[in-house]
Amino acid sequence: MKTLLNLIWLVLSGFWLALAYVLAGLICFVLIITIPFGIASFRIAGYALWPFGKTTVERRDAGAGSLIGNVLWILFAGWWLALGHIVTGLALCVTIIGIPFGIANFKMIPISLMPLGREVVPTDRPFATR
Repeated sequence: MKTLLNLIWLVLSGFWLALAYVLAGLICFVLIITIPFGIASFRIAGYALWPFGKTTVERRDAGAGSLIGNVLWILFAGWWLALGHIVTGLALCVTIIGIPFGIANFKMIPISLMPLGREVVPTDRPFATR
């Protein structure tokens, strides 16, 4: 079932969402000082491409740098990304068929709001960290 949902997600919205995150990551890499945010954007892009069967967990080795970076991310990008996922998720939940895709959008809110210090893992091992 995860594969079928991922394929439908990929065709309907996942490809475009991942492409937007990759573009944001490339822009962050050009600006050099924002490379950690670019890496986070690429991680979110992978998650946005194939979200079913995956979840995010906090990394135990994340330190103060992740906290400071997340505060900057929230101020400049995170709040509108999270708002976009909320609006899209609510719109998708209007129909019965769209409910799983709306829930997938809601699952992306924590990582789009605070991506540094988080890791994407399969749902069958959600407590796995480096």
